[in-house]
Amino acid sequence: MTSTPFSAPTSAALPPAEQPQAGRPPLRRSGTDRMLGGVSAGLAEHTGIDVVLWRVGFLALTLAGGSGILLYLLLWVLLPSGPLRPGDEPRAVDRLVDRLHDAVATLGTPRRT
Repeated sequence: MTSTPFSAPTSAALPPAEQPQAGRPPLRRSGTDRMLGGVSAGLAEHTGIDVVLWRVGFLALTLAGGSGILLYLLLWVLLPSGPLRPGDEPRAVDRLVDRLHDAVATLGTPRRT
């Protein structure tokens, strides 16, 4: 018997379906496919799961106790905004959410004097 612990499998040892995807887009709100804030479309782009399933999931969580609304709003603030279509201007609510995102992102950084 050996006294060495088990080592984690390398990506070459994993089957092709379980290997990490190298070309996965970053997790961010969609700037092009949005109904409200682009959270569902951003999650769909990142995970490869259809956007309709994400929207139905948020709706089901909302109907099951209201947590879908809270989760959606939280993700709307925490996820960075994706690029807009050429010629599009951000909406006023998106500018407000981007400012909130910047404020939340800088909470842990020390202030310069």
